[in-house]
Amino acid sequence: MKISELLAQDKITLSFEVFPPKKAERFEAVKTAAEDIAELHPSFMSITYGAGGSTAGFTAELAADLKKDTGVPVMPHLTCVGSSKEHTDRMIAQYRCENIENIMVLRGDMPASGEAETDFTHASDLIAYIKKQADLCIGGACYPEGHIESYNKNQDLRNLRTKVEAGCDFLTTQMFFDNNIFYNFLYRAREAGIRVPILPGIMPITNAKQLDRSVALSGTNVPERFRAIVDTFRDNPAAMKQAGIVYASEQIIDLIANGIKHIHVYSMNKPDVAKGIMDNLSEIIK
Repeated sequence: MKISELLAQDKITLSFEVFPPKKAERFEAVKTAAEDIAELHPSFMSITYGAGGSTAGFTAELAADLKKDTGVPVMPHLTCVGSSKEHTDRMIAQYRCENIENIMVLRGDMPASGEAETDFTHASDLIAYIKKQADLCIGGACYPEGHIESYNKNQDLRNLRTKVEAGCDFLTTQMFFDNNIFYNFLYRAREAGIRVPILPGIMPITNAKQLDRSVALSGTNVPERFRAIVDTFRDNPAAMKQAGIVYASEQIIDLIANGIKHIHVYSMNKPDVAKGIMDNLSEIIK
């Protein structure tokens, strides 16, 4: 099923993201964790793509296995970095063979070597290319606080509109910890003429180092309320995990209460975290 069709329905959707292993010997363990998350019956699951396409084969294999074994709609990622036209054609052919109808298109991170394919400079270039090749539902990324490489937020919105005009069917935001940031971004996006569904991306922070890495990579603003939680529980792993799940659940509840029906969770291959959120929302999304 195409995710665009799910998002057109008048009901709440909750989706989860997992990532493939970097090494073959870890594949079964990652697959088991992903299947455990699938047993929670999310609306769909996305499968990430390593820097420079380093996990391309595992991404495709995990997506195909999840779809076949669990029946949950899947959305593998594909990045500009590491994707030549020939590689893109092969991936599209493989996904069509597996009856996978959704793909998340990103620019992606440079591999450690600093070398990458250059057929596609921007995500919008790859989106336009895929749209000409196949009838796939395409998701894209957006940045409520502005992309770190954009000159300003207005330029970022112009670039985002270009991505949508290239054929992006819906957008998912980078993580944020203050819902007001999302509400402000959604208003500005609509004012800029961006009409596709925009899914807020929520990351449950279950340990302090995870927050430190996330902020270092994305520059995401951390409200004082959440900093106090992390500072209080950073040395108590069980309490930090519980607090992180509760905080993410509260974010989702607030979003739903304010009319946002489609939410994506960066669950990081953690079935217990995904289950904790599902349990907290059981009556709300029933």
